[in-house]
Amino acid sequence: MTEPTISLTPQDALVAVMMATSASDENIRTAELVSIERMVDHMPVFAEYDKDRMLVISNTVFDLFVEEDGLDAFFGLVTEALPEKLYETAYALACDVGASDGLLGEQELRFLAELRYVFRIDRLHAAAIERGARARHQVL
Repeated sequence: MTEPTISLTPQDALVAVMMATSASDENIRTAELVSIERMVDHMPVFAEYDKDRMLVISNTVFDLFVEEDGLDAFFGLVTEALPEKLYETAYALACDVGASDGLLGEQELRFLAELRYVFRIDRLHAAAIERGARARHQVL
């Protein structure tokens, strides 16, 4: 297939990471989509973001995930668009999406591990981010 010609903004890349986390287990849950929308609506990093781009970004992620080397292309697009100072932010958003439905399956955990590797996130920092996501999404 042809290489994607889309150019991502840093906010697009964050949305792509969140959508990819949700799609990583091949089951996009409503709780995950609501969590993504809530974060885009309320987090300062998305203050100037055009929410109409979310559908285009989501479709790009889904298209990449069906390609043979799509995951590598996904990581290439994201790391090209995302400043390094937002790598931990992207990982934190991914963890929040993963934790939002209370179900972190093996595929989502593998995807998060791949994100840690690609973003070069120290294991101690990753553990703190993961614990924060668990705490925020705890239920009674």
